[in-house]
Amino acid sequence: MPATLIRGATVITMDSQGDLPRADILVQDDRIAAIAPTLAADDAQVVDAAGCIVIPGLINAHMHTWQTALRGVAANWTLLEYFQKMHAGLATAFGPQDLHIATRVGALNQLNCGTTTLADWCHNNPTPGHNDAAIDGLLSTGIRAAFFHGTPKPDPKPGQQPFWEVPHPRAEVERLAKKHQGHALLSIQAAVLGPHYSTLEVALHDFRMARELGLIASMHQGGGAARTPDGWQRLEEAGLLGPHINIVHGHALSEEQLQRFCELGMSFSAAAESEMSQGHGHPLTGRLRRYGRAPSLGVDLESVLSGDMLTQARVALGIQRSLDNVAHREQHGTIPSTSTIRTREALAWVTIEGARMLQQQDRIGSLAPGKQADLVVIRASDLNMQPVHDPVSAVVFQASLANIDSVMVAGRWKKRAGRLVGAENLEADLATLRASGEKILRAMGLG
Repeated sequence: MPATLIRGATVITMDSQGDLPRADILVQDDRIAAIAPTLAADDAQVVDAAGCIVIPGLINAHMHTWQTALRGVAANWTLLEYFQKMHAGLATAFGPQDLHIATRVGALNQLNCGTTTLADWCHNNPTPGHNDAAIDGLLSTGIRAAFFHGTPKPDPKPGQQPFWEVPHPRAEVERLAKKHQGHALLSIQAAVLGPHYSTLEVALHDFRMARELGLIASMHQGGGAARTPDGWQRLEEAGLLGPHINIVHGHALSEEQLQRFCELGMSFSAAAESEMSQGHGHPLTGRLRRYGRAPSLGVDLESVLSGDMLTQARVALGIQRSLDNVAHREQHGTIPSTSTIRTREALAWVTIEGARMLQQQDRIGSLAPGKQADLVVIRASDLNMQPVHDPVSAVVFQASLANIDSVMVAGRWKKRAGRLVGAENLEADLATLRASGEKILRAMGLG
């Protein structure tokens, strides 16, 4: 693969080099070879990035990509409606090909929006065929992905064991891990129920499985009463907590639990826009900051929200600033003298914190020599971006999908000059996606 020289951009590295007002980036094979004010590479393909801002590839730390064909369907639902109408209803009508097209188109949209790494939390996969179809959808796009293998959550039929009493299918996780072992762009992880949504026996089984197989175990926490109220204590007593445990949402955690989990190095993924819309409560951002920690961010529901991670950063920042401002006014009777959170912190939530959650901060999340060449080129010369006085703030508050010019994953362009690369059959894909969504809605009497 020929080298690529990205020339003359403003570079936000999110690394020790800091922000470079004008710099070149040399990419060789799948890695960044150098970042400097001026670089020479006679045999490289030169990309003129004058007037552009280059940032690390965005990381979507939590998304149910299988719902892409149902965009907008759940937009007016609360979390309780979502449980009943999605998991106990629409999800039961999905075949493997529905997962394939939803995951493929959802992943392409992530690339289009500047996301280079997707944590695909797949929990509508009743058969190995569903898993294979979803993973094939990811691989077909060239996105970097972590496939979090979950389990469906239908209402139990008479005589059927309810999902919260069923241990995670270890054999299937092992099959997937073996099949995709060593893949450069894909890892297999575990999306388990956790003590909030399962019995203690299931939680102990699932956490032991993750530890023994060396997997990240991610789970939702919140949304009603816990099925195992003392579950977290019992899991810690069993020595099963640590940096490989990821909590999504987390609103039901007590302050004591949250502090302890931070001490144990566990990670947290917020979905600010989804959480505010569906009734979870306020995102954990401010609570984590009290303990010196930060969340990664995810879109969460393709059936509700846009897939744009810059929007997620902006929403999460705005919500927490608002909470902080209100708290200050209630305590002091005045507007705060300055903002509690800077825009650079919000950009970190969708870059380096996502990498930390995936335990890949040595490879992705920032721009530095030796790291994977995952990056986004943003046109800062566009009408909505000019003038740029603070590049980080411009990215967080001004940039949108309209400004995402080019996206690179592992040294390969996946979007170039505003157009996806390798998506020549996109119209056919969209037609298949529409047909899938219509079929699923009809099956539930909604079409």
